[in-house]
Amino acid sequence: MKNTIKWGILGTGWIARKFADALQVADNCELYAVGSRTNESANHFAADYQLNVAYGSYEELVKDPQVDVVYIATPHNLHLENTLLALDNGKHVLCEKPMGVNEQEVIRMIATAKEKNLFLMEALWSRFLPHIIKTRELIESGAIGAVNLLTATFCVRSENGPEHRHYNVDLCGGTILDIGIYNIFLSLFLFGKPENVSAVATLSDQGIDTNCSYSFTYPENKLSVMYSSFLANPEVVAEIHGTEGEISLEHLWFCPGKITLTKKNGSEEIFSFDIKKNGYEFEAEEVARCVLNGQTESNLWSHNESLLLVSTMDDIRKKCGVVYPHHDL
Repeated sequence: MKNTIKWGILGTGWIARKFADALQVADNCELYAVGSRTNESANHFAADYQLNVAYGSYEELVKDPQVDVVYIATPHNLHLENTLLALDNGKHVLCEKPMGVNEQEVIRMIATAKEKNLFLMEALWSRFLPHIIKTRELIESGAIGAVNLLTATFCVRSENGPEHRHYNVDLCGGTILDIGIYNIFLSLFLFGKPENVSAVATLSDQGIDTNCSYSFTYPENKLSVMYSSFLANPEVVAEIHGTEGEISLEHLWFCPGKITLTKKNGSEEIFSFDIKKNGYEFEAEEVARCVLNGQTESNLWSHNESLLLVSTMDDIRKKCGVVYPHHDL
């Protein structure tokens, strides 16, 4: 019985390298091959990771019969095209977040995976990190009483020019899809679908959001207030407040880290967690578990959860006036 899946990485950018690093320690995973748009890039990546198989095209990678799962590590605007290429060639897929630029793209990707009976999951790595899982467990156990407020930020000052993917409308730039997605995910993961979404943004000359603020309302006076920015560098933190205490996620909260539970009486408990590499191994191991079990989606981050995430981002973009002409047809 097979107990290891062979990975092919489609793309050679920094996120591909993060994932490749994690595959070195992930259970039931083998980094087997890489595919790039050029032989030079593929061979350089392969040399760095001691790979014997490197392809100078994405098509060659997905046609390799030894590849079980393809990790899509390309920019947002290419996710649909690259994912369909892999699925059409019989490969299971882990697609970097956001899975698609809009809901219609994600619907198409899921439909194709189901039609071909193949596994598909969005690489929302924070979902699988121990401190995020523990945060939800604490809330559900009543550790902070009735929750009334979540605040979350993800801001990083970007000095890149208008041609960079952060600011380029043709590359589906803006904070919402790139970094705001983490804030939005956290609220949806902890509280579910909101009753109401409000959002405002400042837009660049190309019409993408450079600053964005979004708030979700929930039953029983629960509120999530979040913002993302390419123009400022405040601490990237998250807090959940309740009637009996609060949970604080430290700076760079979307990465592996500690959480602090502070009770109403002032007592504190700090939770720390072990990781084997950089945290990306957790999502890789979930894919391996699912594929080896014959599943076509994860019960930890399902197709419906990806659809809720992207539809919420669609709603925020619509309210802010952010349109991607080549995708929002």
